[in-house]
Amino acid sequence: MQINKIPATIVTGFLGSGKTTLLSRILKDAQGKRIAVIVNEFGELDIDAQLIRGCPLECEDEASNAKGIYELSNGCICCTVEEEFYPVMKELVERRADIDHILIETSGLALPKPLVQAFNWPDIKAYCTVDSVITVVDGPAVLDGRFAHDPEQINEQRRQDPSLDHDPSLKELFDDQLSSADLVLVSKSDQLDKSQIDDVNGMINGGLKTGIKLINMHDGNIDTAIVLGIEAATEDRIDHVHTHHDKHHEHGEHHHHAHDDFDSVSIEMAQVDSDKLVNLIEQLMAQHTIYRVKGFAAVANKPMRQVIQGVGARLERYYDRVWHASETPTSRIVLIGKDLNQEAIESTLNQAVT
Repeated sequence: MQINKIPATIVTGFLGSGKTTLLSRILKDAQGKRIAVIVNEFGELDIDAQLIRGCPLECEDEASNAKGIYELSNGCICCTVEEEFYPVMKELVERRADIDHILIETSGLALPKPLVQAFNWPDIKAYCTVDSVITVVDGPAVLDGRFAHDPEQINEQRRQDPSLDHDPSLKELFDDQLSSADLVLVSKSDQLDKSQIDDVNGMINGGLKTGIKLINMHDGNIDTAIVLGIEAATEDRIDHVHTHHDKHHEHGEHHHHAHDDFDSVSIEMAQVDSDKLVNLIEQLMAQHTIYRVKGFAAVANKPMRQVIQGVGARLERYYDRVWHASETPTSRIVLIGKDLNQEAIESTLNQAVT
């Protein structure tokens, strides 16, 4: 019988801040912990889940991986707590004898507070506690006053939405993520000099509660012993956290999230020429309103799977693992943006098929 509550770590932050990198590192350094993962992914493919799929639970066979990854793909997790998050947590509670820790990666614009408040629901509170809320911050973006990698495209979408009565600015969302944080990790600090790091830390510390730690990460490196086992029990204090979001609701303003109107296009292809595929994706990013690109490429004459990720105008690729013998190497790309034409994008990307 498991007497202690299962600790849950909530990782929040904007798109491209480094949340998935953090989760991957935690899973790779699990040291025997049986970790369940909840990924709040937008899109038709479980790209984030596959990137972090590191055998968190019961690794005896390949099929057991699916038992440890839960994907909430029907909207922002803070808007679908009752419909999506609660049923998953009930399932994890039923499996509590097999679980040592829960990791939750929120979507890019999710608010931590409603999610933490759900841990006070009787069916969850009796068995689970929030070990910590970790906010991952893009250091260069904060220094530039952007907060996210490419906020203008998001703001343009907001301006074009005639039904939008209220939508918080990125600064307000950033403030709300910081106000709920038990630990803040500043990513991409290796891209800043010491003076710039001091400036960024000063800007962030101004929005933190007294005693909240801030850590600068270089090349995404972090000792996982620092981020797990914080024992903050965040649910006990969350109702006293005041956010911009609370104030808007107090004034009766309509609740609408900036990403409600995103389009998601999913393309599946055979083996491809990697250079040509990247060039075609870059062309699409220049021609269309595309906020995020993620996926896998089956590169001709290569035994390894290639990961492709893009935020704004930045696109990167790397090989993450060898294709399993049971797999048919297949290229799968997801593009998230506005007014995307599936047929036209598919026709363009298919030019990379060998």
